[in-house]
Amino acid sequence: MPSLRPVTSPPALRHDPPESPKGHSPPLPSPPIVPLTKMAAAATGGAGLASSSRPLSAGRKRGRGAAMPGAAGLLLPQLLLLPGLAALEPLSVGLAIGVASALTGYLSHPSFYCSYVECCPSAGHRLNATALREQLDGRLFGQHLAKEVVLRAVTGFSHNPSPKKPLTLSLHGWAGTGKNFLSQLLAQHVHPAGLRSKFVHLFLATLHFPHPQQLQLYREQLQSWIRGNVSACPHSVFIFDEMDKMHQGLIDAIKPFLDYYEQVDGVSYRKAIFIFLSNAGGDLINKAALDFWTSGKRREEIQLKDLEPVLSVGVFNNKNSGLWHSSLIDRNLIDYFVPFLPLEHKHVKMCVRAEMKARGHAVDEKVVEAVADEMTYFPKEAKIYSDKGCKTVQAKLDIQEDIAVKYTKAKD
Repeated sequence: MPSLRPVTSPPALRHDPPESPKGHSPPLPSPPIVPLTKMAAAATGGAGLASSSRPLSAGRKRGRGAAMPGAAGLLLPQLLLLPGLAALEPLSVGLAIGVASALTGYLSHPSFYCSYVECCPSAGHRLNATALREQLDGRLFGQHLAKEVVLRAVTGFSHNPSPKKPLTLSLHGWAGTGKNFLSQLLAQHVHPAGLRSKFVHLFLATLHFPHPQQLQLYREQLQSWIRGNVSACPHSVFIFDEMDKMHQGLIDAIKPFLDYYEQVDGVSYRKAIFIFLSNAGGDLINKAALDFWTSGKRREEIQLKDLEPVLSVGVFNNKNSGLWHSSLIDRNLIDYFVPFLPLEHKHVKMCVRAEMKARGHAVDEKVVEAVADEMTYFPKEAKIYSDKGCKTVQAKLDIQEDIAVKYTKAKD
């Protein structure tokens, strides 16, 4: 994983080994770990953070519609230099040149090039909402609000040729409710390689921004990282996990990129997607869900309007939310606060069945019940909601399947 290190002006997040640039030493004895992703693209000719001190200009971008360099571009001049070609008849020479030109055009065409090298989606690219819905229905359980809100948001954003700002989603709820899963699935539908894509960037607060005394350095490097990557691919996706552990004020560094500006220093951020994941606000969501249950209402009756206002205010006033008094909320730059409801016993069983199918195993309802029963539930008296959602399902399923195998062998 790349490490965050100071570089020459402007500071930038790099993918090189964590050594200091020649003649430039870290400002602190212990340089911080830094953001992530996959700028190995530079080695393959793909998009990456520009090595110059300014963002990539429009003329330097390489998208799906740009001409592709390489062997194909050199084929025609090399052919013309072949010994003896001049001795051929003009018709033969013309035919050879025509074939070479056609081959060069084919090899350099984006559809061919992008089948071997990951390319940034072209203008007009639309997300397949039907496929996304099918995957969410089959793998994300008990989250009717999150599914509908995110589907509506990303579909509208994807189909808008001229959005006024980047799409910004803030996902809230307790651990194990599906926030990470949904964000990764969404990224995968924008860029098929998902988290392996050089256009998808995941930040973990405790890993990439661990030292509060280096807050200003993080702010500068975060801005450079986003600026460079959006310059390379306007459809970049940025995921910020553990927002509740983010140092106060750090996330406000990206405020200019989320605002309603056509361009910032020559770069447009309007087609990028920013996703924040946080446990903050989970208590408010759980209380609302429990109130509905106590009053005899079905959880499916909970609407976004029942939670979003309370959630945004609660997160804004929570010093441990990463968005405490944040200008992102104050300026209404977060498009949707997406609540993830606590999961009930029946939802945990759905998770177990899905995991067994993913492993290629036949669904054994006795094992399903055993795994679900091992989870701990709250409130203490009623035991309605899993306090870890489906987070530990895989580990508990390993144990139960091992027990089942041993029992079968002993029985035989």
